[in-house]
Amino acid sequence: MKLYYSSGACSLAPHIILAECGEKYTLEKVDLQNKKTESGKDFLLINMKGYVPALELNNKEILTEVGVILQYIAHQHPAAQLVAESNSFEHYKMLEWLSFISSEIHKNFGSLFAPQIPETYVEMIKAKINNRLKVLEQALEGKQYLFANRFTILDAYLFTVLRWAHHLKIPVENFAAVTDYFSRIKERPSVKQAMQEEGLIKP
Repeated sequence: MKLYYSSGACSLAPHIILAECGEKYTLEKVDLQNKKTESGKDFLLINMKGYVPALELNNKEILTEVGVILQYIAHQHPAAQLVAESNSFEHYKMLEWLSFISSEIHKNFGSLFAPQIPETYVEMIKAKINNRLKVLEQALEGKQYLFANRFTILDAYLFTVLRWAHHLKIPVENFAAVTDYFSRIKERPSVKQAMQEEGLIKP
């Protein structure tokens, strides 16, 4: 498999899962401004939507969208238990959290990266994020992981998005359980490996 990524973007989540399950993979960095990959390819010919991640399978098929890619990789490695069994109630509860991270955390954090947005809009979004962090604080109280007492695709995704908080001046430190959770996930070997490979931390 080949993962098209941008350092520290949401593509870090599937990168972590590739490392976690021991999948053989290669990486190709994408310049999102110019829509070119590091080998000179037109990224729009790989993903017409123009953003990462994109996963090229061994048969050359392409998958896009974080949640889909996370589930695909995890389903190729059932022994790793990174995703719930298909059609089980646990599976739908996992999808519930996946949707929450995508629409309520990722989307709101991501909107703050837009250039020249009005300060009133910034404050409105930050207030909304604060309310969503309260949900996470309650969910993570006394827990090692977000779901099912084990590391899953949800943790890779949530960690990736929470990494943006410092840059965006989101006071995650006000939430003790969220802060402890983030610190714990950061030390996981697969997380360190992915972050090193993207140049986010030193080896």
